[in-house]
Amino acid sequence: MNLLETLLQAQGGGAVRQLAGQFGLDENQATSAISALLPALAGGLQRNVAQEGGLESLLGALAQGSHQRFLDDPSTLTDESAVAEGNGILGHLLGSKDVSRQVAASAAEQTGIGSSVLKQMLPVVAALAMGALSRQSSSNLASQGAPAEGILGALSGLLDSNEQGGAASVLGMVGKLFQK
Repeated sequence: MNLLETLLQAQGGGAVRQLAGQFGLDENQATSAISALLPALAGGLQRNVAQEGGLESLLGALAQGSHQRFLDDPSTLTDESAVAEGNGILGHLLGSKDVSRQVAASAAEQTGIGSSVLKQMLPVVAALAMGALSRQSSSNLASQGAPAEGILGALSGLLDSNEQGGAASVLGMVGKLFQK
C-alpha cells in the first residue's frame, strides 16, 4: 500500500471525510486535493532523506512523534496541534512559506479548488502524511524485523509510488524552487 492509499483508506475513509467537512469540500474534492498535494510532500521528504543526516532526522521524528493518531482518530485533525505539527513538517519538507504557496497554487490549477483552501489544507495533509509514513514504516518494521531496512523499504515504496502521472509537474516545480 502506498502513501496515498494509506491516507485515503485511513479509518475506512474517515480522514477524507474529516478533511472534506473541515474545509467545506465533498469527498471527491478532498481526495483530489490530497492527491494533488501529496507529491510535493513526498518530493520534499525525498530531498531531505537524501541530505546528510536526513534519514536519521526522519527516523527520530517518526520515533518521537505520535503522528499515527491523525490516521487513527481523524477528528484530531481539527485540533490546533494538527495544524501546528503540520506547519512544522512543512518547514522541514518544503523549507519556506513561498514554496508552500506555490504547491497550493499548483494543486489549485490541477483540482479547481481555491488556492486559499489548499493553503489551509496543506499543513493538515502534511500531518496526515507523516502519520501514514509512520504507519507504513511500523508495518514494514514488524514484517521485516530490521529497523533500518523496514523504514528504508517503506520510504522507497512510498516515494516511488508518488512520482507518477501528475506528480511530475508538482515535483518539477518544487525542485526548481529549491534550486533558487
